[in-house]
Amino acid sequence: MLSFTKMHSLGNDFVMLDGVRRALVLDSQLITRIADRHTGIGCDQVIVAQPASGAADFFMRIYNADGSESGQCGNGGRCFGRFLIEQGLTDQRQITVQTITTEMALQVADDWQVTANMGEPVFNPAAIPFRAAQQAAEYTLAADGESVRIAAVSMGNPHAVLQVDDVDHAPVERLGPLLECHGDFPQRANIGFAQVLGRDTIRLRVWERGVGETQACGSGACAAAAVCRQQGLVDDNVSVTLPGGSVKITWPGYGDLAMTGPAITVFTGQLPEDAL
Repeated sequence: MLSFTKMHSLGNDFVMLDGVRRALVLDSQLITRIADRHTGIGCDQVIVAQPASGAADFFMRIYNADGSESGQCGNGGRCFGRFLIEQGLTDQRQITVQTITTEMALQVADDWQVTANMGEPVFNPAAIPFRAAQQAAEYTLAADGESVRIAAVSMGNPHAVLQVDDVDHAPVERLGPLLECHGDFPQRANIGFAQVLGRDTIRLRVWERGVGETQACGSGACAAAAVCRQQGLVDDNVSVTLPGGSVKITWPGYGDLAMTGPAITVFTGQLPEDAL
């Protein structure tokens, strides 16, 4: 039997597994079976808690629903903090977490609002990674017979952010998969469609790499806020509203970016071996 916890933040949902007390061997086929919403548990990402190899408290391994591995997940990271406490893996409310690409600090409040220090946004194309001759505020990509203006940034995973006039009618399903797999993003990318409503408010939809459109994407919210702040469209404190709800982003244009939002435990259970 495989014990699990189902969690979500703003509808971005996760299957959380304890790989600290019991070493888990997961391949891409098992991940896709767990993530399947018809024959498995169902989720956007499978997240495994593991012992950290360095100074961090824990290692967070993140798998997309298609079995591919991701280096960052903001909503998943905030749920991870609550999961560690509820599972008795720590009694600390300030937790440092490693992933395969980055490190983040979590602060878990008594009401399960969790603040994640997401690190500093990276705009250097080579570090995203994104193929470009030089760093720029925006780039032009060819997709579906048209030229698309994007900004590119890494939040521990690669993101493209498009400015749109109306997020409700944004071409998410058409351009999302094309830009996700665009040749200029060698590791694929998360694609955000951002509508700036004011100096403190952004509406956003995200096509997630390896998942498709989700109810929310924490790192995508951070990427959109960082791009809009860099372009002078918003102030230091921004509410980013996604289909599943809102998160608060704080970034003054330099240094580390912080994101605050809810972490919800839905249910716990055990998956029989014959379902794996």
